[in-house]
Amino acid sequence: MTTATSTRMNARTSARTWIRFAALALALAAAASLCAQQTHVQDPARSKELNTQAYIQLLHADLSAKKEQIVRETMELNDQQSAIFWPIYREYQAEQTRLTADKLALVADYSQNFANMTDEKADQLAQRIMQLDEKRMALREKYYATMKKALSSTIAVRFFQVEHQLQLIVDLQIAANLPIIEENDPH
Repeated sequence: MTTATSTRMNARTSARTWIRFAALALALAAAASLCAQQTHVQDPARSKELNTQAYIQLLHADLSAKKEQIVRETMELNDQQSAIFWPIYREYQAEQTRLTADKLALVADYSQNFANMTDEKADQLAQRIMQLDEKRMALREKYYATMKKALSSTIAVRFFQVEHQLQLIVDLQIAANLPIIEENDPH
């Protein structure tokens, strides 16, 4: 295969991948918008909290249902590689699911305390999110080494590119739906 042919194939694969990610992001945003519109509560703070919780649950459920399909299509593994990759992926995913549950609990805590945020609570939340980020990085490092050893660096990097892009979509959509903390006026 010539370099030009390989470059064209990589460009087509990359374009298909970005189209899939864009479609997923749009579908998640539309579904979240519809879900948020169906909950009507008189208290604006409570309404925002319920909408945020419903949105995050929907986002998590929808992405979980489609993630393996996206990974499968993007990785383009042969049968031998698949036999090695998928058990490692499922172990990784089980650990990642626990971290996602921790993040959802953190977001719920944030939502519940948003209206009456204190400096102490804000600091506690910040410390928890930094610890969660460290755990996510440690998990990626652990499974990068595992995949690299069992398959190759190229396959491991390809997986973590896809994983990182999916996680960015989730993180961005969660962050976009959360209100920004304002300092309470002590006067």
